[in-house]
Amino acid sequence: MREDEALLQQVFSGIGETVVINEGLMEAATVLGACGIAYVLRFIRAMIQGGIEIGFSAQTATLIASHTVKGATELLIENKKHPEEEIDKVTTPKGCTIAGLNEMEHQGFSSSLIKGILTSFEKIEKV
Repeated sequence: MREDEALLQQVFSGIGETVVINEGLMEAATVLGACGIAYVLRFIRAMIQGGIEIGFSAQTATLIASHTVKGATELLIENKKHPEEEIDKVTTPKGCTIAGLNEMEHQGFSSSLIKGILTSFEKIEKV
């Protein structure tokens, strides 16, 4: 089994990052990885809408939001740090970032996302 696993990792590493997980987590991986694409795109859409609200054209807001998400993702992949460590680097005392983050949390941002992931997982388990 070890040789087969090594061969599979080698093959799939050619097209992207691989991780070996317990077979019992395959449904969870589907929710986090596949459904997660839609969650991230919905987040980007909301960023774009917010950008339009503060004065950007849809095209410019899309460009800024898309590259912001790309940059944030690259930070996590390259630095291999917890997101909070990277957030702390761009959050200053009494600044606009912490004000916005706190408002999002007061409105249920993180808990809503977690509930969405759990709901998708419950749905996939029933199928």
